[in-house]
Amino acid sequence: MATITLTYSKTQMFGTLPAETCIPPESVRPDHEACHPLRATQSHQLDENGEGERTNALTARATTDQGDERRNPHRQALRKTDRRDIDMNDQAREGRSRSSATLSSAQLAQLDHLNRKLGWNEYDGMRRQQQVDDDEETRAEYDDDREREQQERERDRERRREEHRERKRRRREKEKAAAAAAAAGAMTQASDDEYGNPKYTRQRRQERRVASGQALERGSHYHSEKYTSRDDVRRRDGSSDPSYDEEARRRKRKRWIWIGVGVFVVILIIAIAVGVTVSKNSSGDSSSSSASPSGSATPSNSNLNGVSQSTIPKSARGTYLDPFDWYDTTDFNVTYTNAQVGGLYVMGLNSTWDDTTRANNNVPRLNEKWQYGTMPIRGINLGGWLSIEPFITPSLFSDYSTSDGVVDEWTLSETLGSSNLRSTLEQHYSSWVRESTFSEIQAAGFDHVRIPFSYWAVTTYEGDPYLPMVSWRYLLRAIEWARKHGLRINLDLHGAPGSQNGWNHSGHQGAIGWLNGTDGTTNGQRTIDIHDQLSTFFTQPRYKNIITLYGLVNEPRMTSLDTQTVMTWTQNAITKIQGNGFDGLLILGDGFMGLENWQGLLTGVNNVVLDAHQYVIFNNDQIVLNHHDKIKFACAGWTSQSKLSMNTNTGFGPTIFGEWSQADTDCADYLNNVGIGSRWEGTLNMINTPGGSTSGSVLTPMCPTDNNPQCSCDGANADPSSYSDGYKQWLLYFAQAQMDSFEYGWGWFYWTWQTESATQWSYKDALANGIMPEKVYDRSWSCNSTIPPFGTSDLPEYY
Repeated sequence: MATITLTYSKTQMFGTLPAETCIPPESVRPDHEACHPLRATQSHQLDENGEGERTNALTARATTDQGDERRNPHRQALRKTDRRDIDMNDQAREGRSRSSATLSSAQLAQLDHLNRKLGWNEYDGMRRQQQVDDDEETRAEYDDDREREQQERERDRERRREEHRERKRRRREKEKAAAAAAAAGAMTQASDDEYGNPKYTRQRRQERRVASGQALERGSHYHSEKYTSRDDVRRRDGSSDPSYDEEARRRKRKRWIWIGVGVFVVILIIAIAVGVTVSKNSSGDSSSSSASPSGSATPSNSNLNGVSQSTIPKSARGTYLDPFDWYDTTDFNVTYTNAQVGGLYVMGLNSTWDDTTRANNNVPRLNEKWQYGTMPIRGINLGGWLSIEPFITPSLFSDYSTSDGVVDEWTLSETLGSSNLRSTLEQHYSSWVRESTFSEIQAAGFDHVRIPFSYWAVTTYEGDPYLPMVSWRYLLRAIEWARKHGLRINLDLHGAPGSQNGWNHSGHQGAIGWLNGTDGTTNGQRTIDIHDQLSTFFTQPRYKNIITLYGLVNEPRMTSLDTQTVMTWTQNAITKIQGNGFDGLLILGDGFMGLENWQGLLTGVNNVVLDAHQYVIFNNDQIVLNHHDKIKFACAGWTSQSKLSMNTNTGFGPTIFGEWSQADTDCADYLNNVGIGSRWEGTLNMINTPGGSTSGSVLTPMCPTDNNPQCSCDGANADPSSYSDGYKQWLLYFAQAQMDSFEYGWGWFYWTWQTESATQWSYKDALANGIMPEKVYDRSWSCNSTIPPFGTSDLPEYY
């Protein structure tokens, strides 16, 4: 190995700076020699007496460079520059005196060590230049990909616009045909099959891999749910397509002239029927006040205006997180986010909230503490909304025959299939509860709202047919609406994995698979896991003042379950939820095992409240009571039970009454299950009901007259406008008697706010027809008053 002697002049190279210091001039690239102490030293190898040592050093360096160039031909260009620099330096040094010192091998080693420490390497310049070249090449490839993707996007948009124009052309042809038929006296309804919601029926795209990461797995065409469903969004309030020009408007006017001629005759024919319908609706609007889920106006989603879909990551478009894919965006924050708390998405929420609101002047603001146990809860349920219940929304089930076996949300979901399930349920979620719902609830004097929801709002499992997680978004919006109106929330897990009671409102009618059967333990643990997520989410500061009650599971059927197994599960659930920091009240279902049997249970657990549901119509001994005795029982019997349960010597202690109604019969359609009758008329046949039980049938009429006169559901199911004055007075007193009794506990929640047709289960309809107090806290009758005589001619006991 050849030894190279290196010398340098400190004063000429660096002034008075130390020899190892390197300060690159701004005009010199970092990879130039001037920035490399070692290489700068190599170019200044002069001794005090002449050029010999310099010549030898340069010769050695040239030899070294040649070897490097053979190893790395890319350095040749740089070496030429180095040599030019050396020649120029040689010329500049001619005739000048200088002093130099020869570096010893130890000094050279020290200098090499310093250079490495400073990170200098003679290959750095080439690596950096190579990196720049690579970056430019990558950027060029990326720009080419983006350009190709943009071209594909434009072609895709043009294709969609052409399809839209073609659909409009076909529609106009059908409308012309309909107009011609109408002019001849016939009504033709054009099929709109071609105009189904494209949001759920996309054209299959040719698949190929492309270079762009955003489109890598989505196929060659630009994917955009916004443009896929553009036609549907725009047709909500009329077409806004550019092709809809003046000529189209002239054709439309001509079409309406022809249609008018034909429709005139039809109007004359149906005028009488319309008049009768309007007269009926004007005299009583109980049925119309609770609109069918399918009959509601489509949301405008105006808050998407001005929002670019480019803000949605391509990987999220058309998914659960894409606001452009939501059926209803009203009052949602449509800024994209995939943030999670407890594994649950924070979606549609604003970053700020206001807890200074109050439900009414009799109760504290949300940011003020509610004195539970001193101040009675006066609440309402939002039943049949996020957990489907057939008797509340019978229109979802009435189109099916008994042989179809559609009896609950499970079988409804199976029958609809994934293609129709989402559109059907989202329309229901959107229309059944709006902000006006909470405004009306507040106006009626309520201060709490119980919101039933089911486990599929959080997750689903293999084999589940339910619509997964969509209801979660609507639940979060409802909580914010409640906050706006000062209403506190009781969260109620109404359907648990496996079904905790086997009834239709648990989601799956039939066998109990929660803490029971082959998968009972698994389903119990799944429920704990769900509470782990929920309690973590609702422990956020924004929910501290509004989520004050939290239900473990609705109506566990403990008469058919092992009591100790349920109690062990309950203790584990409480530990998990409170361990996550939730400090509100936890609600336990009484399991129908008798309030007195809860005495001494869970005595060491804090912030736990027992929940009892009281109805007179599901008990054969109570449904047969006459009108006078039903009110007497509500006052005496339920007041006694409230006091018993509140006393820890005889019952559990803190107790609320989470469900009750003013119904005095079980006549409402589908109340006892889809496709079977009632106890009142003796037609409750459970044996042959799809998913039903082999016991529990009541085939003997159970009205107070013992079927003489014959028991009939006609009066109970009649439009409330036809109720007699005596019946209206009785219903009002019966409701107020229950309110009075349940306030001997911690309070109550009425079941439910609205139904499609069952007036005696709809507080909204009862209020509109004068059979509920205008304000729940301002009542005209109590159990301290005398019970009037009932059973007169205008209030028969058999209806």
